[in-house]
Amino acid sequence: MKLGELAAALGVPCLGNADAPILGVGEFETAAATQIALAVGARRERLASSRAAAFIVAADTVTEADSARYNLLPTAYPKVAFARAIQLLHVAPRQPTGIAPEACLAPDVVIGDAPTIGPRAVIGGGARLGARVTIHSGVVIGRDVTIGDDTIIFPNVTIYDGARIGARCILHAGVVIGADGFGYARAADGAHVKIPQVGTVVIEDDVEIGANSTIDRATLGETRIGRGVKIDNLVHIAHNCVIGEETLLAALAGLSGGVKVGRRVTIAGQVGANPQVEIGDGAIIAGKAGVTKSVAGGETYAGTPIATLREWKRERIHAARLPYRLPDIETRLATVEATLKALLPLLTPPTAESED
Repeated sequence: MKLGELAAALGVPCLGNADAPILGVGEFETAAATQIALAVGARRERLASSRAAAFIVAADTVTEADSARYNLLPTAYPKVAFARAIQLLHVAPRQPTGIAPEACLAPDVVIGDAPTIGPRAVIGGGARLGARVTIHSGVVIGRDVTIGDDTIIFPNVTIYDGARIGARCILHAGVVIGADGFGYARAADGAHVKIPQVGTVVIEDDVEIGANSTIDRATLGETRIGRGVKIDNLVHIAHNCVIGEETLLAALAGLSGGVKVGRRVTIAGQVGANPQVEIGDGAIIAGKAGVTKSVAGGETYAGTPIATLREWKRERIHAARLPYRLPDIETRLATVEATLKALLPLLTPPTAESED
C-alpha cells in the first residue's frame, strides 16, 4: 500500500511522498524503512532517530520544517489512526470456515450466515447466534443464549444458560459469563444457605472482555455490561452490577454485588468496590483504591478508604511531614509511660497517717 492510499483509508492528510510504499506498522525505535510509526510525546522530537518511512503525528505539532523533511500523517487523534493502521495492514480479513464436524450443536440451535464454529465447541438448545459469529474450539454455550452479529468468542469460554451477548463483542480465552452470584443467607445454626441465582447477564454491543475474567448472573433481574465497555484480564464483576457505557476496567479489579458504575468511568488495576456502592459518570479510580462508599462523577479518587485525589495527596504529604513514624511513636510512648510510673510515688500527696 502507498502512503497516500493509507492516508485516504484513514481519512487523514498526507504530507510528503504519497507514493512511499508502506508494508506495515512498526515500533518507533525499530521500524523498517517500509513501515509507518506512531510519533507522539517525547518521540515527536526524535523523528530523525527512527528509520520509519512515515509517521503518524498530532496535527497541532506539525511544523513547516517537519512537513518538508518527513512523511507525515497528521491527525487530531493519532492513537486512533495508529490503531486503524494496524487493523488495515496486519489483521487479515475474516474468512468464515463453517461448522467443524467435531462441534456439538443442539438440533434447535439457530445460526446466522457465514459462521465459524471450531472443533469441540458445544452449543445448547435454543441458542441463537447472529451472522458472521466466530466460536473457537472448546467454547461451551448454554441453553437459550443469544449472541449478536460479528461477535468473536475465543477458546474455552463458558457462557451459562440464558445469557445475552451483543454484536461485535470479543470474549477472550477463559471468560466465564453467567456463573452464580455469590449469595448466601446464614441460618440459625450458622450454616450458609445458598440463595438461588435465577437472574441473567446482559452484555451490550461492542464490549471486549479480557482473558479469565468473570461476570456473575444476577440473583434476580440482570447483571448488565453497557455498550462499548472494555474489561481487562482477571476482572471479577459480581451479581446485579451495572456497568455504564464505554467504561474501562483494568486487570484484577473486583466489584461486589450490586455495584453501579456510570458512563465512561476508568477503574484502574486492583481496585475493589464494596457492595451496592455507586460510581458517578466520568470518575477515575486510581490503582489499588478501595471504593468503600459511593462517589460522585467527574473526579479522580485514590486510597483506602477512598478519597478524592486532592484529599489523598494532602494526607500523604501531611503523613510525610510527621516527625515520627508509628514504630518511633510506640517506643517514645513506652518511655513516657515508664518515666511516669517511676515518678508517680513522688507525685502522690502524703496521707494523714504518714504525717503522724
